[in-house]
Amino acid sequence: TRIHLATLDELTERAVRYRHLLDQGENERLARFRFEEDRRRFLLGHGLLRDLLGKVLDQDPAEIVFHRGRYGKPYVEGYPVHFNLSDTKDAVAVALSIDLEIGLDLETMTRRVDHLSVSQHYFTPEEQASIASAADGKQRFLELWTRKEAVLKACGVGIMDDLRSLRVDQETNELMIRHPEFIAMSEAEYHLRTWHTAPSLLLSLAAARPVDFVEILHA
Repeated sequence: TRIHLATLDELTERAVRYRHLLDQGENERLARFRFEEDRRRFLLGHGLLRDLLGKVLDQDPAEIVFHRGRYGKPYVEGYPVHFNLSDTKDAVAVALSIDLEIGLDLETMTRRVDHLSVSQHYFTPEEQASIASAADGKQRFLELWTRKEAVLKACGVGIMDDLRSLRVDQETNELMIRHPEFIAMSEAEYHLRTWHTAPSLLLSLAAARPVDFVEILHA
């Protein structure tokens, strides 16, 4: 499993080339963004994803056809490669794995959030206690938040109402969720890892079985 990470500034010189890689649907989504920074993030993130998949699949990145699962998670039909794209304010990350469904979430520590208040609505009692007792409560909140997002992205549901049923403060998390769609699409448990990268970035990866080796590369 590999995670490719880059800031938007580091990818800016690829913008013209990446623009030619996007398909019609991606270009339509790109045009709908109101703010230039959002368009830039979308272009560079999806261009990077196509660029990396092209190398793994030995295909022209512009010719890759994405299909989508029931809740929109993309996949390439006929290939065992699994992938996930995540972005934050000024950076993007792409995870790639063979024969292993994965979920990735990237977050910046500069994000403003009332971590104690939000945790009461979306975190288990054990997670709330972990946040309240941490030396840096906001950091612990974001570590757990990225883990929840990574699990949801791994199973392909994407969004679920009751995140308090999803406990992620341990390395292996057996699922307590009873949401019928989640049960139908998820694994029995997820293995989670979190990294602090660069001065202010957090990465969390969820997988259905332990990942012995994860290589974090600078894209």
